[in-house]
Amino acid sequence: MRDPGLPSLDQLRVFIAVIDHGGFAHAARALHRTQSVISYTIANLEEQLNVALLDRSKRKPTLTEAGKALLADARAVSLKVDGMRARAKALSAGLEAEVSLVVDVMFSTCKLVRILHAFQKEFPTVSMRLRTEALGAVTQLVADGTCRIGISGWMPGTPDVIERQACGFVTMVPVVAPGHPLAQIEGIVPTGVLREHTQLVLTDRSTLTQGQDFGVLALRDWRLGDLSSKHALLRNGIGWGNMPLEFVQWDLDAGRLVQLQIPEGSEFSFPLYVIRRGDEEPGPATRWLMEQFLELDQPGLDLTEEERAAAAEHCLPAHGYHQLTDRLPAPPQPNAPSGVAVAAPISLRPR
Repeated sequence: MRDPGLPSLDQLRVFIAVIDHGGFAHAARALHRTQSVISYTIANLEEQLNVALLDRSKRKPTLTEAGKALLADARAVSLKVDGMRARAKALSAGLEAEVSLVVDVMFSTCKLVRILHAFQKEFPTVSMRLRTEALGAVTQLVADGTCRIGISGWMPGTPDVIERQACGFVTMVPVVAPGHPLAQIEGIVPTGVLREHTQLVLTDRSTLTQGQDFGVLALRDWRLGDLSSKHALLRNGIGWGNMPLEFVQWDLDAGRLVQLQIPEGSEFSFPLYVIRRGDEEPGPATRWLMEQFLELDQPGLDLTEEERAAAAEHCLPAHGYHQLTDRLPAPPQPNAPSGVAVAAPISLRPR
């Protein structure tokens, strides 16, 4: 048997397009080529590699066992080449004129402000485009190129092109107003009792998690669009829900909210990541900003009393987030903060 030949980058990208777009005709439209050219390119690639990549016996071509194994290699080669080209472009272009950042609403706003203050001093000529989003919306904005980097929680189904590095944790606690019936229960509140009371749930505005609920326990829930509205409703006794500990610590200390003891845990922590597209090399200012987040130690609640007060009065994010109280498929995680449980991987419930 002869040794495999050397496939071209174009052949590999056509192979990937046929799989990603679901067939020769769809790949032809996506690549602005004729279907016959796509078929000919795949046939040549199979000849080069000396293996059949696709089973054409059905209406829609499917991967053979060899095709499944080699598809991952084709993606890796394509991403590496795209990364090399992006790096060369960044090196030749020099300092970028603008940095675009999207931050998960659960990330500490006060810590974000500190980082952005330092960024402004370090790069006074570089503009900042900042957005705050939740759940899949962070990943979606990075994946579609709207933002160059993001601070995101772990999400199932993250696109292959997204690279992520751990940058800390967010601690969540279930809370309720002191006059709410749940606050009158001593000790652990049974799950069955929780389900009978309205849960306040913040929604994801992206399509990545469309039709899925993240850890909604109650039989009745209210869907809210921003964290400040949820905070106000919680303080006024309309339902219960989870909130970032940093944003409600001031209310807990003052007795405006009560932390619930529930079977899933009285508090839990889930990891955050710096994410970016692997086929785009960040410029100098973007790379510097990424490093600040990666170096940021965020083991739970480590704010000063002054920063807690500022968080309560000025640092509330403007957008919402789904609750993560249920058992979360396991993401790769750094070590959890001492004494704080890490949320199990996200479990999805069809809506």
